[in-house]
Amino acid sequence: MGDQGWIHPARWEGGEHMFYGTQQYTIDDKGRLTIPARYRQLLSDGLVITRGFDRNLAIYPHAEWEQWVSKVGGLHQTELEARRLRRAMFAYATHLEPDKQGRVIVPALLLDYAKIAKDVMVVGVHSYVEVWSLENWQSESEELEREGIAGQWAQLHI
Repeated sequence: MGDQGWIHPARWEGGEHMFYGTQQYTIDDKGRLTIPARYRQLLSDGLVITRGFDRNLAIYPHAEWEQWVSKVGGLHQTELEARRLRRAMFAYATHLEPDKQGRVIVPALLLDYAKIAKDVMVVGVHSYVEVWSLENWQSESEELEREGIAGQWAQLHI
């Protein structure tokens, strides 16, 4: 569990908590992921884990997940893209409660999807947490470096 940076919850302007930083962890033989200690309070009401958008996993605090449920649930079922988004979000979602050691059992289907075997990077991304296989995270980091972070900001008009 070598530290690859820092991981810390903070408050942003609205008084909500924020996840940021990265840290390397290991999935144990039983498929358990240890939630970083600094995140446990933010996830104490339970969490939802599902497929992320980039061959990773996304962990949402219960309140954040409920916001997604409202947004996606409000989309029209007659629209193909809305149905696909619902399937992507909800078909693989699992509600989890960390044990006393702060561990959750990640469903094998999700581990397979994200190509996670053992070593993972836990990445705070503002209102949720991403879990990446070490290999996929290295590729993503290299891509960010290659494209240049300033370019990303410019594309988003930030």
